[in-house]
Parts: sequence; C-alpha cells; structure tokens
Amino acid sequence: MPQPDYPWYRHYDSDVPKNLTYPQKTVLELFEDRAREAPDRPAVIFFGHRLSYGQLVGYVDRVAAGLKDLGLDPGERLALLLPNCPQYVIAFFAAVKAGLTVVPLNPLNTERELEFIVRDAGVKAAVVLDLLAARVQKVRERVSADGSSSLLSKVIYAAIPEFLPFPLNWLYPLRQPLSAEAKSALPYGLPFSRLLSARVRPLVPPPVDREKDLAVLIYTGGTTGKPKGVMLSHRALVVNASQVMAWGQIAPADRVLAVLPLFHGFGMSVGMNAPLITGAASVLVPRYNAGDLLRVIHRQRPTLFAGVPTMYIGMINHPDLKRYDLSSLRGCFAGAAALPAEIKRRWEELTGGRLLEGYGLTEAVTAKSANPYRGLNKTGSIGIPFPDTVMEIVDLETGEKVLKPGEIGEIRLKSPDLMLGYWKRPEETAAALRGGWLYTGDLGKMDEDGYFYIVERKKDLIITGGFNVYPREVEDVLYLHPAVREASVIGVPDEYRGEAVKAFVVLREGMTATEAEIIAFCREQLTPYKVPRQVEFVPDLPKSAIGKVLRRALREKVGSS
Repeated sequence: MPQPDYPWYRHYDSDVPKNLTYPQKTVLELFEDRAREAPDRPAVIFFGHRLSYGQLVGYVDRVAAGLKDLGLDPGERLALLLPNCPQYVIAFFAAVKAGLTVVPLNPLNTERELEFIVRDAGVKAAVVLDLLAARVQKVRERVSADGSSSLLSKVIYAAIPEFLPFPLNWLYPLRQPLSAEAKSALPYGLPFSRLLSARVRPLVPPPVDREKDLAVLIYTGGTTGKPKGVMLSHRALVVNASQVMAWGQIAPADRVLAVLPLFHGFGMSVGMNAPLITGAASVLVPRYNAGDLLRVIHRQRPTLFAGVPTMYIGMINHPDLKRYDLSSLRGCFAGAAALPAEIKRRWEELTGGRLLEGYGLTEAVTAKSANPYRGLNKTGSIGIPFPDTVMEIVDLETGEKVLKPGEIGEIRLKSPDLMLGYWKRPEETAAALRGGWLYTGDLGKMDEDGYFYIVERKKDLIITGGFNVYPREVEDVLYLHPAVREASVIGVPDEYRGEAVKAFVVLREGMTATEAEIIAFCREQLTPYKVPRQVEFVPDLPKSAIGKVLRRALREKVGSS
C-alpha cells in the first residue's frame, strides 16, 4: 500500500528519513551496546564529575542484582524519587534490567500526593533521595496502618555527594543538612551506596514483551483531578528516543544538557534515553536555576539543550548573562508550553544556534513534532511531525472529520510510541485512544506546508461575548512590552460577557508599568474583545515541576479571592 505524501515531508531535513527502522531491543540493551563499543567514552557528567559508559554499566549491573536480592519480582513497580543525578540513571536502567516497572516521582510531591501514587500504582519499593526520608517514612507508616504492608516494603536511600567531585562532596552537606526526622528514618531503609559497592554478578534479564510489557508508569501532572498513570511500553521508549535522536541529529560527540526533570517524559526521553542509546553524554543538572544553568553551559560546553520557555526567559533576563559564553549550543528545543516569538528571537541572537519549538505529551512519551533543525523554521509553529508520526486536525463534534488547512480543531496523532493506556482507567483510555489515534485535547491548526500550530488546550479557551480568545495570542503581545518578563492569561467570570480576559504579569527587574499602560499597549496590537480587562502584577507565576505555567493555579487564585 503506497504511503500518503503528507505535505510536511518536503520540509524534512535531507538526512531525516520519513520512516525509521527501530531496533528490536530495549533502551537498556541499546545503552549496553554503546558501552561495549566505547567503554571509556563519557556517559554522564555531573558537576564536572564524569562517569564513562563502562563505569555506568558496571553500576547498573550491581544495582540490578541488588534489586533482585531484595526480593523484587519482574513486573513489580519501583518508584524513583530523585532529582537529576547519576543515581537516577543507574536505578532506571537497573530496574529495566531486573524486569521492574519504573514509576518516576517528583521529589517535590507532598505526602498526600506520594501516598496516592504509591497506592494507585502498587509501588513495592523505591529509590529515594536521603533528604526526603522523613516524608517517605510517613507515607510508609500510613499505607502500613491499613494493612498494605507490601507497599513501599523496601526503600533505598541515595545521597547526592556519592557522585560529587572533591571538594563539592564535602561542601554539599553544609548546604543541605539532613533534618533530624530524615536521619531517624534512614535506618528503616538501605543505603544505595551498598548496592553500588557490591560485587558485580552476571544477571540475565527476564524476558520481556517489548510491545506489551510496561517499562515505565509515569503519572501526569494532575492539572485536572487526580493524576493518571500513563503506561509506556519498552518499544515506546525506544521509538521515541530514536525519533528524537534522528530529528536532533544527535551523535556520539554531542553533550545533551539534562536540566528537565528525568521523572518527566520530556526529560527522560530527550535528556537521558536519546543520548545514552546514541553514545553521547548527558550533562545532568539537579534543578533549574538561571544563573547555575548559565554557568554549566559556560563550563561544560553542551551542544544540545531541551527546555521549557520559562527557562529561556530566565536566562535571557539574568543580570549576569553577558559574562557567559553560550556558543557551544548548536541546537535547542522548547516544548511543554508556548514559546513567545520574542524569546525565540533573542535566544538565537545570543547563542547563534537554532531554537526549535516543538510539541509532545506524556501519552506518547514526549516530543512528537518540531521545527526542522536545518530547514524551514516557522516562528510560533510547533513544527512538523516526526518520522512515522501522523497528525491531523479534526472537528470537535465528532472527532472524525479531518479539517482543511487553517481550520481550528482538535489535534489527533498516530505513532508507534503511543501509550498502552491509563493505569486502571479503562473509560479514560477509551476516550483518549480511538481507532489507533491519540486524541490530545489540544486545539490547533495546520497550514498549507504541513506545519502545525497550537491554539490552546480545550479547557483554556476563553469565550467572551461569544468570541473565542486563545490565551497564547494575548500572551505573545504582552511579551512584546519592554517591561514584561513573564505573562499568562486566563478567563475570569463576567456577568455581561460570560468571561473576561485577565492577564497576570511579572515585570522585569528594575522596570515599572501600570495596569492602564499594559491595557493600552494591548489595544494597539489586538482586536478589542481580546484585550485584557484586568491586569494583575505578581512576583512570580505558578509553575509545574518542569517550569510550565499552571493556568489552573491562576484560576484557583481568582476563585479564592
């Protein structure tokens, strides 16, 4: 059967094929292949400390054997409650080798949030940052109190200084001492260092069905209701990492800056899996801080970086920006939220590299489209679909009628890395996966060239006086104002219009503006019904763990005031 000639194919970079051949292996096996080929090549760089592929695979073998010795059986869930650090990478691949399902968790989760996921996923064991020991111990006590003693029955505590170079390994405890509660909880667990120092023993991984067996059970951010567990197969991880590798033209000589949390699909695939199955190095950064990140880029000379718009905004506006050399970055990727055109322009001027806006979602591991690395780059567009990925715009009523270029509807997509479904949620799975398509819930449009544009999430659409207002359009205008550092727009109740447009604005340091000035500026750029009727100045915008602005939190703020 001939393959359709989609319009986006003619804009592919010449060395990116329409279809890829995916290895019949797991991400673990591909990583081990790279280690055999070049054991001395750096795999992970952490505050200047380098772990070679040979060293890393040795640690993975030790920890995998240790997990098996703890009585963990194939298919059981192992949670990772760690920042970006070598222990995360080691534990992730060790879990895959032991046949376990990885449940990545956000270290910032509250006890209530952790308890929900532990119960929902049936988490048997966890590798946890020692600073979080008290929080995890309280969750253990709660789940044991009602007879669920098998949950969190094994906890392994890791300490950041284990892989810090001297003298940082001595200075770190002075900056972040363990609380008395955390110290008292540690004896209930096992030190990760004990697994790292164990004798290497050969462990034959249990057989896995790459198409059906879970590699990762990753929970969505829970912006509406309780978080949902997204079931990702071994094949899905390989497919997505391979697509990212091909699109970004990642090579063994590259260094990929991994500041996006590895517990998020975006960080996992782009910051860890893609470089490590390629033979490249992953430069791990535990948390985002604009000044720290500028220093890492200056010193470690990464070539590729995937981030969210707020990261680029923070670095561009940093007062010491001119002190740092960012020229090593040949390519950068922005996803998870809309990238303001002004931010893209300024970042490319600073680095001389390309900043590619793209799109993805956890239900398909992560990135599914992006602007080409070398080819036509359309500002404001999320680009064109990756190899083996088809995207369509369909009507909102039936979800079946494919709309013409320029018409706004829901984005649906097909790709071999789609989730198996939502964990224990058959009805929600059936609503999202229909006829082989993933219905994203995002409103968008496609142009004549096959480039896609996100208009808004369905739930974020503002309807004022019968007119549709897409927050991104208003935000793009706000970013043009010289005093605006960050901005987000929501709809608020209005007796006359149904909803009115409200803007939340963070001003640049040392600059001032009034509500009337911001509104007047918008009037010059927007149709009257799109102009904000209210402007609230705030010191910061609420953000998710990866830096995505949470409009839900802004709506809750309005509702509680």
